[in-house]
Amino acid sequence: MTTDDHSSPDTGPGSTAGAKSGSTTADPRVAVRGEARLEVDPEIARITVTVTARGRDRRTALDDLTQRNNTALQLIKSYGEAVEKLETGNFAISPQLTDKGKNERVRAYQGRVLITAELGDFTALGELTTRLADLELTRVDGPYWALRPDSPVHAQARRQAVHEAVHRAREYADALGSHLTSLIDIADIGANNGALPPPPPPPGAMRAVSYGAPEMAGAPALDLEPQRQTVYANLNARFTMAPPEL
Repeated sequence: MTTDDHSSPDTGPGSTAGAKSGSTTADPRVAVRGEARLEVDPEIARITVTVTARGRDRRTALDDLTQRNNTALQLIKSYGEAVEKLETGNFAISPQLTDKGKNERVRAYQGRVLITAELGDFTALGELTTRLADLELTRVDGPYWALRPDSPVHAQARRQAVHEAVHRAREYADALGSHLTSLIDIADIGANNGALPPPPPPPGAMRAVSYGAPEMAGAPALDLEPQRQTVYANLNARFTMAPPEL
């Protein structure tokens, strides 16, 4: 028996690994797929902050970069427990050359530091993002919404997928005037969510950029709407059922 949802009973005498004692190779089998899809609010938001500096010599560029990096870090840290994680990523300082040729020379140095901040308190997110974007030669990307890796939503989706598999298998057995007798096996074929993607921002994410913009006193906080996350769980399950009277 084959259906459009790829669920089909298996009546062959294949492997009985995992079957309860009492079932035999002659027992009819039913193989089904259990699926779950949940839409939930995000639990965390991540922003990336790129601080840059330029100077005619390496030392000037490095000093300016150090000062701007410290300013950005102090601002982020001032939000206390609202910031759950703060990390410094790539650091680079490199020369910028004139046009290639026999007179090629260094005309300036440019430095860059990448900072990543993760917030669990969304009430502070809009204000922090705006204040960071006000800083000189500072770029802000995000927020990237996500669930925590240990979120109970993942377990909820898996349980729902198991219940769906059992319900679907019982429907097949009932259609044959039979009932399930044992579980043979369950195979997890993937569970994932709309987790945090790397730049560029995913659809629905906000992006704020400020390059060389003058600082604005009392800049209003951005009003951000969290992007709902989709969690999926999928599995295959096989059961034995009592022989039907056809």
